[in-house]
Amino acid sequence: MKKPEILIAGAGPGGAIAAITLAKQGIPVILVDKETFPRDKICGDALSGKVVEVLRKVDVDILGRLQLSPIQVGSWGVDFYAPNRKLLHVPFKTNYVKTDKAPGYLTTRLDFDNFLVEEVRKYPEIDFRESCEMKTFERIQGDWKVGFKSGAEVQVKMIIAADGAHSAFARKVGQIQMEKSHYCGGVRAYYTGVTGMDSDNFIELHFIDDVLPGYFWIFPLPNGRANVGLGMRSDKISQKKIDLKKLMEKIVTQDPVLSKRFTNATCEGDIKGYGLPLGSKKRKISGDGFVLVGDAASLIDPFTGEGIGNAMMSGWMAGNKAIEALSANNFSSDFLKKYDDAVYARLWSELRLSKIMQEMVNYPWLFNLVVNKANRNEELRTTISCMFEDLDMRKKLRSPRFYFNLMFADKAK
Repeated sequence: MKKPEILIAGAGPGGAIAAITLAKQGIPVILVDKETFPRDKICGDALSGKVVEVLRKVDVDILGRLQLSPIQVGSWGVDFYAPNRKLLHVPFKTNYVKTDKAPGYLTTRLDFDNFLVEEVRKYPEIDFRESCEMKTFERIQGDWKVGFKSGAEVQVKMIIAADGAHSAFARKVGQIQMEKSHYCGGVRAYYTGVTGMDSDNFIELHFIDDVLPGYFWIFPLPNGRANVGLGMRSDKISQKKIDLKKLMEKIVTQDPVLSKRFTNATCEGDIKGYGLPLGSKKRKISGDGFVLVGDAASLIDPFTGEGIGNAMMSGWMAGNKAIEALSANNFSSDFLKKYDDAVYARLWSELRLSKIMQEMVNYPWLFNLVVNKANRNEELRTTISCMFEDLDMRKKLRSPRFYFNLMFADKAK
């Protein structure tokens, strides 16, 4: 087999999809990860419709195997709880029927990432190296010379950095810096015995006063488990001097509404914290001989906190751009900039709208207004549901007319 000319750092969802995209074209690739699988990853564990979209593009059979796997449960929507505790029940698809395939899924990252790694192992084109961490990377005559902690070295034409929020490559080479106003702190724990979860596995986002402008979440998982956590923008955490772990414990044990659902619940292990680099500003995510993927590229949705779908979408695009670069024998910054263009053409409208929605949470009265109006207005409820299916519908959030109608139209059906 031909010597690999592409190195992918990180075998999470973005890196795995990039590797499979290349392998399916018969292109050899080195895929490295500092951990040994299966390994845990702190996350909300929700797989959006974007994950389904990417798997369909890459290999519909992989999607089929996921849909049949016991590691997941299908999710049909999201429950928004406004600061006034009013519920807005929003299906991901209007008029859905549960005999159809679910539009989204819920599964632990321990299981999902290992599921994708098992798919990776099926391809002889992928030289997959676990417990293998990049230590050095330097440019030598248009190539990358990469050294690993084991002492091994490789020389490649291109690096796809998909090694997460703390990527040393993204920081040192990509010049991606941590900015508190574009970063989120989160904590998560697994529970059994949480009551009151939706029978159709709607995920729950609770915008309660103590957490604003973030939210507290409950995501149902297989076998009666739940992923429970909260997230808040890092600059707000600093301003308010908040200890997220203590705040989560307070909500679970003392909140007048939510604590009742945890009366007989058991926490599995400790509450764990993590950081989320948000895609609330455009960044340069490529350069001479490299592209950044997923969290390494700071592509997390600033409102929902979704990172898996954007990581997989950018991983698929990175794989395709690498194929083009190999064909053209061109790994220059100018050529690879087309990757930035493709990623932001697909994601930026969504990320920008999510930034607007993130800012809206700073005004609890407005959030309460949206939920109250939507619960009385079928047309508005349908519009919000359609926003999950149709990005053009989400553009209404930028229109002053949308808010004028929201304020003064109160047509109940």
